[in-house]
Amino acid sequence: MKNEMKPLSRRTFVQLAGLTAAACSLMSSDDTRAEAESGMAVPLFDGKTLDGWIQIENEAISLPVDGITDPSAFAGKLANGTDAVSVFLRGKLEPLVKADLASYSPSNVNAKALISTLAKDINQVISGPSIYDIERFSQVVLRPETEQLLQQNVYGQQLARLNKLLLEDAYPAELAKSAATGWVVKDGVMASTGAGRGVMYTAKDYKRYRLRLTMRHVSGKPDHPACVLVFCTRPQPGEMPLDALGGIQFDVPGGGHWDYRPGWNKDGGAEYTTLAKPPFNVHEWSRIELLVDATTGTARMAVAQPPGSKAVEVLDFKDATAGRIGPIALQMHNAGLFDEYKDVSIELDPKEDTLITTA
Repeated sequence: MKNEMKPLSRRTFVQLAGLTAAACSLMSSDDTRAEAESGMAVPLFDGKTLDGWIQIENEAISLPVDGITDPSAFAGKLANGTDAVSVFLRGKLEPLVKADLASYSPSNVNAKALISTLAKDINQVISGPSIYDIERFSQVVLRPETEQLLQQNVYGQQLARLNKLLLEDAYPAELAKSAATGWVVKDGVMASTGAGRGVMYTAKDYKRYRLRLTMRHVSGKPDHPACVLVFCTRPQPGEMPLDALGGIQFDVPGGGHWDYRPGWNKDGGAEYTTLAKPPFNVHEWSRIELLVDATTGTARMAVAQPPGSKAVEVLDFKDATAGRIGPIALQMHNAGLFDEYKDVSIELDPKEDTLITTA
């Protein structure tokens, strides 16, 4: 006699389907974890989204000198303007700055230095408490983004963003509008938009790893090499980020470098060793390998151009005091830069403490 199977009810079918999906998800998660733990590379970019990455645009939360598009008009309003925002800002400026603004002229010998100092004073305001007051901004037309942030309990970077937006809205003809993001996914690559100086960094921290990525520099005006940052300091909630996350910079593919650690901010000395300077074409795709160990403060970089060819070790870094468990970042050094990255993967605790692409 055959065993008869009762047809599944719709509810039972949905429950079983959910359990199966959950099991598959768990297996997928376990597989990814196992790959990472066994020394196999796992992707950091899926080719479709920027999930797992965080963006910081410096110009979204600060005022660069070139963000003052009409220095004469801005100086005039801050020196003599009777509107509530200008009166407020004038009270925040250093006495010497206020005195010099009253006689500002682009032809003055100290014109550039004055605008640079003014930008620093304004940035102190932007990074401080909220500048919003309903009467102070009653005559200012606010953008939807500004209005939206005003409805939130913002702090840290978001508060600085709100203050910057409020100033841009108050001086629409004198200050440039800044973008909140500088990276997008385009045709399967992570692409910088040239919006301004900033970084895109991983949501996770890393200690000892092998990072591999394919990149090219499209264009720049003004130009600067593409940059990868290691040993970065993650911004904490409510904190303003360090410039370039205080990391160690590797220019890719050429091997230039910079040390952004607080108190350093220089191109480095004995901690960097240049091993080769091949005539790479920065506009062609290159395959980059970085072998990084925070426990020893070491990082080595090899470059293959074209990808798939034998790589050349280009640059080494070693300073035990620099080693830091933290995120990995891609830097857009300044506005006007267009770089592209793809095939980004990481191997945790690599079994081979050697550059594998140079073999």
